[in-house]
Amino acid sequence: MTLFDRLLQFFIGGVTNGSIYAMVALGFTIVYHSTEIINFAQGEFVMLGALFMVSFSMIPGIPLVAAFVMAVAGVTIVGMLVNLLVIRPVRNPNHISLIIITIGASIFIRGIAMQSWAWGKGEYASPPFSGDTPILIGNAAITPQAIWIIGITLTVLILLHFFFENTITGKGMKACALNPRAASLMGIKVNRMVVITFALSGMLGAVAGIIITPTTTASYKMGVMLGLKGFCAAIIGGLGSIPGAILGGFVLGVLESMGAGLISSAYKDAIAFIALLVVLFVRPSGILGIGDIKRV
Repeated sequence: MTLFDRLLQFFIGGVTNGSIYAMVALGFTIVYHSTEIINFAQGEFVMLGALFMVSFSMIPGIPLVAAFVMAVAGVTIVGMLVNLLVIRPVRNPNHISLIIITIGASIFIRGIAMQSWAWGKGEYASPPFSGDTPILIGNAAITPQAIWIIGITLTVLILLHFFFENTITGKGMKACALNPRAASLMGIKVNRMVVITFALSGMLGAVAGIIITPTTTASYKMGVMLGLKGFCAAIIGGLGSIPGAILGGFVLGVLESMGAGLISSAYKDAIAFIALLVVLFVRPSGILGIGDIKRV
């Protein structure tokens, strides 16, 4: 295999992983953009999506599509409950206390999954959506599941763009992100928009967990590293920027794959945090970030 073929193979792997990181980063970004809260329970949404998918797909008579929809719906409800039961009851909240609360929610959800009779500490596999025979692109190969991952990610991104640009709810969420008080005076129910924001973040996490499960194993602890890498991607792209989250996810995925292939796979996880440090030193606002913004 020539150097070009190797680079192409690493790039395909990077884009596949970057699709997952982009969706996790979008979950962080949407919540931060609307509430200025960094939701560290986002990784657990990914974990729940994967485990729900495994559980529902094992029930006789339930087709793959139905299991997919049920898993997404389940995690969407969890996302809403995190806001309603964990975030909203806090009196006189500040950013630090809310971040700590989301970390606590993450630990709680992970503990529930670990202690549950259905999942426990086991690792579960899910079959690929459409076989596992690789497709050759020159001398590089791409699996059908990787195509599903990239295709579903692009579909989700298109639907999100349509939602924010062409629906009343999406425009209301954007208005709340820009100026919650003004949005409230215009008749927009800010609390309802925040609930929808957490529902969307849960939905994005669930989809990421579902589509990655056939390429790895699902377990109660899988959300920790995926959540951290999604957070790194959001920071690299520019926290609060939806295009930045997408770009950051793909940049991180390609850097990670290239580094693991050309240097050593032992550094795969470290590359994400090295990239984060470099961006914070060179451009703290991220690639597409616009610096500090004060609401007036």
